[in-house]
Amino acid sequence: MTKSRWVIVALAAIGMTWMTIYGCTCNRQRTIMPAGLSLKTGDVMLRRGSGMTSRAVLMADRGGGYSHIGIAVDSAGVMMVVHAVPGEPDYEGDPDRVKMEPVDKFYARENAVTGGVMRCTDSAAAMRAAQVALDIYRRGTLFDHEYDDSDTTKMYCCELVEFAYKRAGISLVVEPRHNFDLLGMKLRNVIMPSDFLSSPRLKSITNF
Repeated sequence: MTKSRWVIVALAAIGMTWMTIYGCTCNRQRTIMPAGLSLKTGDVMLRRGSGMTSRAVLMADRGGGYSHIGIAVDSAGVMMVVHAVPGEPDYEGDPDRVKMEPVDKFYARENAVTGGVMRCTDSAAAMRAAQVALDIYRRGTLFDHEYDDSDTTKMYCCELVEFAYKRAGISLVVEPRHNFDLLGMKLRNVIMPSDFLSSPRLKSITNF
């Protein structure tokens, strides 16, 4: 091999090493998710955002520091999060809907400033709930802007998680629900993220 080719090979090797080291660093910087976070199917995923919707939820829900919630699911061996979310389109014209996303995207810095994971004490129910959540995602369920859990053709984030677990045979949320007159809307019997924090069926795994 000529000297010039040795130089090219060496530069290529250095470049690949740089991309491996710094690329991984950049990926970690794009998410608040801790390295080595170990999840189980059915884990309840919480986050607090910094956008207007998150601030509105935090103002209404004074019992906790989170504004959004999802559920961990196993999709072909890859852990993902199913959640009902407004204002996060994947493409132009993308409606607010139930989505399934990688965990690091759920905890991306543009979406989350803090996060937490809670785990159901009934592992069998957790697996069943995750399957219900997957079915809800696959049917193309839209986001429920009326926050009306009597109509399950559309769902908001807390409704989705509670519905999935109720279909699995247990309820995570302890009554009573919450009533709000917020931004010109009368919201009745609404579930909030803090309701899951006080659930006797869940235990905290990590906060970050």
